[in-house]
Amino acid sequence: MIGEEQRERLHIVVDHRERLSRVVQSLEESGQAQLSFEQMKLGDYRTANWLFERKTLPDFAASIVDGRLFTQAIRLAASNEFTALILEGTGQDLAGIGMHRSALQGALISLSLIYQLPILRSRGPDETAQLLIFAGQQLYRLHTDSSQRCGRRPKRLRKRQLYVLEGLPGIGPHKAAALLDGFGSVRSVMVASEAELCRIKGIHRITAARIEQVLGARSAPLEQQPG
Repeated sequence: MIGEEQRERLHIVVDHRERLSRVVQSLEESGQAQLSFEQMKLGDYRTANWLFERKTLPDFAASIVDGRLFTQAIRLAASNEFTALILEGTGQDLAGIGMHRSALQGALISLSLIYQLPILRSRGPDETAQLLIFAGQQLYRLHTDSSQRCGRRPKRLRKRQLYVLEGLPGIGPHKAAALLDGFGSVRSVMVASEAELCRIKGIHRITAARIEQVLGARSAPLEQQPG
């Protein structure tokens, strides 16, 4: 069990856009978390070296349609922090949206297996607050145990970064490693120009052009996609 002193030390950083949400209200009412607010470039909540993106089911469905979801997934997977998605809501929240269950399942499979983002399910804002507290407490205990955390993060982080890069056209394990070593982060690769990509050994002009085309393309709305 985690003692009261450790519970009081649980710190959660909240994106300023979430300040008026019921999740924040529930966190404050719990008395188990110390909150601070900032303008976060990525994610909605941060605790114990983990970044959590919160999405309600209607927003999740909308982000599939307009193509935002996988752009956000790439950014989360490329982050230097551990990242997870909290998916909030019940089936009733999707009533009237008209999205096929297979589309939702396909997106969840991609997020969890391809982008390797853990997905936590919540029925509503109060349960989301509880998840953040429980996760923070367990992660706090893990990170204060040096014997458990020693050597794990760098290995796992690089593996995830390489996995994301290998999803680019024409990029296998060796070229992914060259890109990561050359640019220093996945994010830098994603925003690099064709000319900058060509400076990496093994990355030729055609490959660089294909990468830039894929990263710059906008996904078609769901109703226009085949199948």
